[in-house]
Amino acid sequence: MTERFSFSITATDGAARTGSIQMLRGEIRTPAFMPVGTAATVKAMKPEAVRAIGADIILGNTYHLMLRPGAERMDRLGGLHDFMQWDRPILTDSGGYQVMSLSALTKKTEEGVAFRSHLDGSRHMLTPERSMEIQRLLGSDIVMAFDECTSFPATWEEAKASMERSMRWAQRSRDGFDSGGAHAARSALFGIQQGSMFRDLRQISSDALMAVGFDGYAVGGLAVGEGQETMFGVLDYAPAMLPADRPRYLMGVGKPDDIVGAVERGIDMFDCVLPTRSGRNGQAFTWDGPVNIRNAKYAEDRTPIDPDSPIGGWSRAYLHHLVKSGEMLGAMLMTEHNLWFYQQVMAGLRGAIAEGRLTAWADAFRRRYRGGK
Repeated sequence: MTERFSFSITATDGAARTGSIQMLRGEIRTPAFMPVGTAATVKAMKPEAVRAIGADIILGNTYHLMLRPGAERMDRLGGLHDFMQWDRPILTDSGGYQVMSLSALTKKTEEGVAFRSHLDGSRHMLTPERSMEIQRLLGSDIVMAFDECTSFPATWEEAKASMERSMRWAQRSRDGFDSGGAHAARSALFGIQQGSMFRDLRQISSDALMAVGFDGYAVGGLAVGEGQETMFGVLDYAPAMLPADRPRYLMGVGKPDDIVGAVERGIDMFDCVLPTRSGRNGQAFTWDGPVNIRNAKYAEDRTPIDPDSPIGGWSRAYLHHLVKSGEMLGAMLMTEHNLWFYQQVMAGLRGAIAEGRLTAWADAFRRRYRGGK
């Protein structure tokens, strides 16, 4: 019988690793990109299409799902997998980031975060224990600990206080998860490293998380406006502070060249709304960089975005027409292409690591992607 959760590394190249996570609902090949299914759907995509482009796992959003349709209702309906007809692993975030960024009248205390819904103004309280309960009711395969995403920029003192609270919440998340009975026996729990841009705080956070013990570890508090250079500066040391035999997840990242650079620095898992959001807004990601399909120069361009793409049968001119006309098919095709492209990047990274040629592959990718070809 497949284990509840196991992670194996099959090859390394510098700090980069390739391997797989085995879970009851299937294998997750790493490095992995998780399409974001915020409200029980990867926008503009059927589940079978998400699987067909190569995704092994998707992400669901605790904050949005607890508000609508509601965690208890989701449980009565058989859980998130049955609800959306996705039979492979689902990672759910803790809801903490969205509470801070989307809610009105937020009040943060040691207990948790009291907030008003951005939908209807209703009052809610999200604590580590409630976050664990919601993710259990959703039926998540990988559960994220409830944490406080430190604002950016932050002083060392502010980052320290925020990180220490997250570490206290990490222990409460662990305790709440472990009380989840059958769900805890078949799912996994990830802790989240915090510490903002401060190396000493990142180390303290890592030590605290390892003392609690988690199945995997995320590098949190990045992609919050600090810029790629600063983010890479933190990733030059932060992943190595976490256990080498556990997957490392960089939350909310990002652009294709962000992902390539993060893999070079030891990250195994990613998620980001960018490929779906950009697709709906007329931007396609390609090996030659982003393409704004709204541009008038594509109005009579008969070439495809990429002949190998699942939408390769349609011309740029047709995509231009659909997007400019506001047709739903335009958002659907652009989204499918972008998610396919991200999975192609991940497959390329996995192959390059396995063959010991990551540096050459990554350098060639960056030259072409940034216009140097």
